[in-house]
Amino acid sequence: MKIYHNPRCSKSREGLAIVEASKINFEIIQYLDNPITKEELTEIIKLLGIKPLDLVRKNEAIWKEKYKGKILSDSEIINAMVQNPKLIERPIVINNGKAIIGRPPELIKTIL
Repeated sequence: MKIYHNPRCSKSREGLAIVEASKINFEIIQYLDNPITKEELTEIIKLLGIKPLDLVRKNEAIWKEKYKGKILSDSEIINAMVQNPKLIERPIVINNGKAIIGRPPELIKTIL
């Protein structure tokens, strides 16, 4: 199991607490310190079963300044998240070939 985590985010910290309480072995990936590759992010989006745009934090200043209102392909949206990892919604938990965005964090329990 993996959790893509941002320790500065309260929802991500809540999600991490849920994962820790599960007593399942897991890996923490602090994606702001260890950036996600385009291939990795593409696979995460596939596991989530969503469009890349659905993983974007649209209230982030970077999104509003650089991308909002533009017509972008899925590949361009993924590139934007790879280049600006703050844009990635969090936390993301992957377990047994399934993935979920922990918003609200209680959703994480559905894949433990």
